[in-house]
Amino acid sequence: MTNLDATMDRSPLRSTPLGKTGPSVFPVGLGCMAMSGAYGPAEEAESVATIRHAIERGITLIDTGDFYGNGHNELLIRRAIEGVRDKVQLSVKFGAMRGPDGAMLGIDTRPAAVKNFAAYSLQRLGVEVIDVYRPARLDPQVPIEDTVGAIADLVKAGFVRHIGLSEVGVETIRRATAVHPIVDLQIEYAIATRGPEASIFPALAELGMSATLYGVFSRGLLTGSKPSGKGDFRQYMPRFAGEQGAKNASVVEKLHAFAGERGMTPAQVALAWVLAKQPTLVPVVGARTRAQLDDALVALDKPLSASDVAALERIVPADAIGGARYPAQQMKILDSER
Repeated sequence: MTNLDATMDRSPLRSTPLGKTGPSVFPVGLGCMAMSGAYGPAEEAESVATIRHAIERGITLIDTGDFYGNGHNELLIRRAIEGVRDKVQLSVKFGAMRGPDGAMLGIDTRPAAVKNFAAYSLQRLGVEVIDVYRPARLDPQVPIEDTVGAIADLVKAGFVRHIGLSEVGVETIRRATAVHPIVDLQIEYAIATRGPEASIFPALAELGMSATLYGVFSRGLLTGSKPSGKGDFRQYMPRFAGEQGAKNASVVEKLHAFAGERGMTPAQVALAWVLAKQPTLVPVVGARTRAQLDDALVALDKPLSASDVAALERIVPADAIGGARYPAQQMKILDSER
């Protein structure tokens, strides 16, 4: 759903519902993946301070995955939410298996595995219930009905409040909702990544589901950030490498100029574009520091007008950014891309 004709009030007093059956959350969520090494080393004390600062700013939805840093991220969040658990909703992804060296080993969403993953997440987070629990990817060996059914058992037992999905397509979404109400789909969306607009967003609206939108800065591409070293997985991302990387950098320069003309930073423009295009959905900002978070949240007070959005899309049309959003092997397993 798009609403470019009116300015949405996204002040700290406003909340956005996660679908027709989910909780209401602050209009922007905090994604914590980058705090556990995905983009290279992160400073733990600043990460904890950033999560707590986000909560002080009114952010309620905190997103993580049990495989982020092999459990490190959940332990980090545990420290950050101590004493303020009642002010946040925890969104947890599960199912991605990793080796001791961090290597990705596949996906496991069998019912027994679902309950096992949940048990460890509850322990690491130090909580009695997970607010939104979701498989990180579709397991090709396990019917989605079985996976959702296992999470539904956890809901009945009081260990999970709501069920979400991540990076799945319309057919899988429909099959999942036939088993249990689904509050939201987590999917990548940005001015550089508009695929969900074609069929996924209309299906969510039809089914009364929301979406939590990650990658709104395209992993820092739109803000001018570049891979920083061996531990930064962006060095393997097609959009950052070779000829595509050089081409994309020239597009990003134009976005930066657009932001400067309006007295905004690139992060603010990227987030404001998402808020303008999808006012009923919830973008998730992957800030690693308080300064990054504060910079991005200025977008709530500087909404883009319909004419601003049109001008920006002339500068960055849908096909402007070259390269797939993941390496080829990972793209093959994305149900959302089928």
